[in-house]
Amino acid sequence: MNCLNACLLVGLACGVVTPCSANPTSVEPTKEACEAAVEQTRSLAAALSADDLSRYFAERDLHQAMIEAGNGEFDDCLEMTARAADEIKERRHTLQPGEKLKVLQSDE
Repeated sequence: MNCLNACLLVGLACGVVTPCSANPTSVEPTKEACEAAVEQTRSLAAALSADDLSRYFAERDLHQAMIEAGNGEFDDCLEMTARAADEIKERRHTLQPGEKLKVLQSDE
């Protein structure tokens, strides 16, 4: 997914336009654009209940987005953020009544 597609997905999901969607041929994604998109998507995820499975998967995507940003891969950061926003919007992962998500925690 290129910057324009990622930014448009995030922008549509978050209701904002990000800097990289203005002119995709001359503007590279920036750390600031990535961090802003992550924060906006994180606030959408926070609106879901803590035990919502789509929130869990969206938060994992946002974690990966920040890893990509830390590596200087801002286009990948925006792509992962768009993926998280899509997860929140589409709610693709749900638990059946009575099911619970069990996540193993590391013992560090």
